[in-house]
Amino acid sequence: MNQSASAAAASAPADPYALRPQDAQDPPTTFTGRLRHLGPGLVLSAAVVGSGELIVTTSLGAEAGFVLLWLVIISTAVKVWVQMELARWTILTGKPALEGYSQVGPRIGRVGWINWLWIGMDFAKMLQRGGIIGGTASALSIVWPIYGEPLSFGSLAVWTVIVMATTVLLLQSGRYSAVERVTVATVVLFTASIVVLALGLPLTEFAYGLDDLGTGLSFMIPAGTVGIAVAMFGLTGVGADEMTTYTYWCMEKGYARWTGPDDGTEARARRAEGWLRVMRLDVGVSWLVCTVCTLSFYVIGASVLHPQGLVPEGNAMISTLARIYTDTMGEWGLTLFVIGAVAVLFSTNVGSTASVPRLWTNTLGLLGVIDWTDMKVRTRTIRILTCCLPPLWASFFLFLQSPVIMVQIGGIAGGIFLLAVVIAVWYLRTTEVDKRFRANPWLTGALVVSSVLIAVLGVYSVLEVFGVSVGG
Repeated sequence: MNQSASAAAASAPADPYALRPQDAQDPPTTFTGRLRHLGPGLVLSAAVVGSGELIVTTSLGAEAGFVLLWLVIISTAVKVWVQMELARWTILTGKPALEGYSQVGPRIGRVGWINWLWIGMDFAKMLQRGGIIGGTASALSIVWPIYGEPLSFGSLAVWTVIVMATTVLLLQSGRYSAVERVTVATVVLFTASIVVLALGLPLTEFAYGLDDLGTGLSFMIPAGTVGIAVAMFGLTGVGADEMTTYTYWCMEKGYARWTGPDDGTEARARRAEGWLRVMRLDVGVSWLVCTVCTLSFYVIGASVLHPQGLVPEGNAMISTLARIYTDTMGEWGLTLFVIGAVAVLFSTNVGSTASVPRLWTNTLGLLGVIDWTDMKVRTRTIRILTCCLPPLWASFFLFLQSPVIMVQIGGIAGGIFLLAVVIAVWYLRTTEVDKRFRANPWLTGALVVSSVLIAVLGVYSVLEVFGVSVGG
């Protein structure tokens, strides 16, 4: 019986959140080898591209023109170093982000103040996720109205239920591999289509030139665009919630488990350095995808929608955004747009539906409601929340029916939470990361610059949100 029990234990799937010596693996030593172990960053890209890039960034371009192009670049560039630092801490310690946040005082009850801030932010983010579900339903309703006219409440309600149910069914296994397959395929599809369109605009009547791009680098914020600019900074690129989620995907992919527990040996330190290189490449690829998509969406909004005075609003968001395609390619472009929009919004919905239950399950564990370390309990709780949360998000959309505003509210909340994440990253780096792994002056310098810019823009955002004047 002992042999049978040992065999069963050996065949059972390894717990991605437990570090055991027998799970340690040597990291790949070649570039192609590292490429084969990518994945968490692409899953993250799926969660980022749909809300920030498609909805908010295009809307910002439509409202402000090229003048805020500089903010798009800064927004995507400055946050990636904080993400990388937080992921490094996770791989070295074997703990996901929310556990790290609970270590940052002062504590309020069983968890830290940042955990409570995350809970508050996530309630605001529920509106954003409802907006993503609604955007997907709107796109499908335009092409295939099921009950009533396109964009009528009946058609939207039916498609909302279909989108929600399909997502839940895809993710019921709870496996990381399923999430990775769906999100990577959809991101590749839409990224290719939007980049081709952006590069092709100079050949159309909506052409842009070097003068337009120069205006976009003038570092100005026009009057009337502060609110959407704040939301864009919170949403585009890797936001605070995506940074948090990335640590969970790194663990489920295996980076921390393959590094193994810290036994103080040189072999373990070398394994850690190798898997950290894989993580940095993964973050770099994710950053490249997000940046290219963000710039493409902004340029398209500024070049096509802004001259016509078209700004996506309410349920007409999808049909307004579709003008990007119909005005440059003809009516057949609408079908192309809807296919792409459904792909990117649905992948974002999948990413959120897969990640948020994990974060809430970890939060329940930190609060003492469940035993997070028990793999069966953890998996069961994640599956229950995967079924329960999407209907709640969808109900917000059916009640408000304004995807753009819903996504902007989530973006502003994310921008405020980003300040707390920066504080946590510096605390965890100082207290739990060995000097050997933070000796690179270039990475340290980039983190310093990133933190300062996030702090400045974050404080500016908070002051503007609460009506405090910060300039003429």
